[in-house]
Amino acid sequence: MEPLRTLILAAADNDVIRRVVATAPGSRQIVARFVAGETVADALDAVRGLAADGRTATLDYLGEYTSDPELAEKTVRTYVHLLEELGAHGLARHAEVSVKLSALAVGGDEVLAGRALSRICEAAEACGTTVTVDMEDHTATDATLRVVERARQRWPWVGAVVQSYLHRTESDLASLAHKGSRVRLCKGAYAEPGDVAFTDTHAVDVSYVRCANALLDGGAYAMFATHDPRLVSVLRQRARWYGRERGSYEYQMLYGIRPDEQRRLATEGETVRVYVPFGEQWYGYLMRRLAERPANLALFLRALASRS
Repeated sequence: MEPLRTLILAAADNDVIRRVVATAPGSRQIVARFVAGETVADALDAVRGLAADGRTATLDYLGEYTSDPELAEKTVRTYVHLLEELGAHGLARHAEVSVKLSALAVGGDEVLAGRALSRICEAAEACGTTVTVDMEDHTATDATLRVVERARQRWPWVGAVVQSYLHRTESDLASLAHKGSRVRLCKGAYAEPGDVAFTDTHAVDVSYVRCANALLDGGAYAMFATHDPRLVSVLRQRARWYGRERGSYEYQMLYGIRPDEQRRLATEGETVRVYVPFGEQWYGYLMRRLAERPANLALFLRALASRS
């Protein structure tokens, strides 16, 4: 599957394929499976649907690596508006937001990204919820962690994200895995070189479990982002081994992926948070989802071929 995954990730940067996908009559069907919609109202509807069966959400306004200051400002304003609407509609306890720093400032400017993040955190604080800062490709790891560290000086609840496929992640957890620290652990969804990341699936999984142990042992509020049933089973065992009560960690899964498993875990008393993307810039996100699970490619191609 690795060559196919590489091919799909390459397609994420191909403008010709992007145009074909965006204009194909059947594309809306497959996009709707993985993306809640394009507007704040669509995102709120998704939160309501998840809350109805005991799940929570983290909302991601899609977009990254912006080169347009106006677009970056629009992203910040959209997040602030989204948070205000969560508060106004009584949904803040059911949802938080996830942000990518490269969508908040042009050219990796840490100062501007930090200021933008502060505006979003202020809005989250006002409505009573939290913010998690997404991790991007390995070239942004140091800058992202620095911005998170500075934000935590005022808002200690700001969530960090680490990726188990990076060689460095266990070392990063030495300063992140402590009581009160919210940390999302995921495998990683970017095409990374072998000198910085594990390229073997088993090695990524083994690293994931080691990182999970560090989070549980250190007392952090661990947010386990995985759809792998084997890992979920291992994580539940490890949580019990470390004496963790339900509610002191959570499972996170993507919108549209294994919804029945999400509901099952929630029914059993586990905290389940669904990563809900929305917005106009859905193409790159969709390609990464297909790359993570190439079996979805057949479904995607059938949708593109549809004329209905």
